[in-house]
Amino acid sequence: MPDTSQLILYFGACLLLAITPGPGIFYVAARTLAGGRAEGIASSFGNGLGGMVHVLAGALGVSAIVLASAELFTLLKFAGAAYLVWIGIRTIQAARRDARAALGGELVASAVGAGRAFREGVLVEALNPKTAAFFLAFIPQFIDPAAGNVALQFVALGTVSVVLNTLADIVVAFAASRIRAGAAANPSLVRRLREASGGAMIALAGVLVLARRPS
Repeated sequence: MPDTSQLILYFGACLLLAITPGPGIFYVAARTLAGGRAEGIASSFGNGLGGMVHVLAGALGVSAIVLASAELFTLLKFAGAAYLVWIGIRTIQAARRDARAALGGELVASAVGAGRAFREGVLVEALNPKTAAFFLAFIPQFIDPAAGNVALQFVALGTVSVVLNTLADIVVAFAASRIRAGAAANPSLVRRLREASGGAMIALAGVLVLARRPS
């Protein structure tokens, strides 16, 4: 493993990156606004597990193979973008459907459930090639080949980054849930927030499509 000074530098860099607004944070915020705190926290842990997929794949060299192939990289990013668009459209449709149901005096069940939010979070992050590119570009700078077992070092350092990202996502989920709770007395505002969250997911898909394969 790197020496203490390198570990401190790595931790600080990971912490800074974790609190910097990015696709993961915006996705968790959107999911929380759409379905509440439980869904936001579940999606945070889902994102974390999806991030660990990239960590393990990177340690095994799979991510390097994918990133070396333009075709595989393109396939992965379009699959991830399509999935985000699908979730976004479903969120917007559910917001409008629930609003009509509420006007008709019907029982409204706006949340998709923590289990589904968790699974969606895993897929969204696992299908994001930018995460794989980040780990492969960032983590190796802090690996000490002389210390041996490079793959284990990669996993250990990657896990630190994933844990910090997950904690930042959970904080965002709590903050977004407060915003949603404050709007609860205004059904039309809740509908607009849910529609906006669906639009945000679709916008994230656009960002993913524009991702370029590292040279």
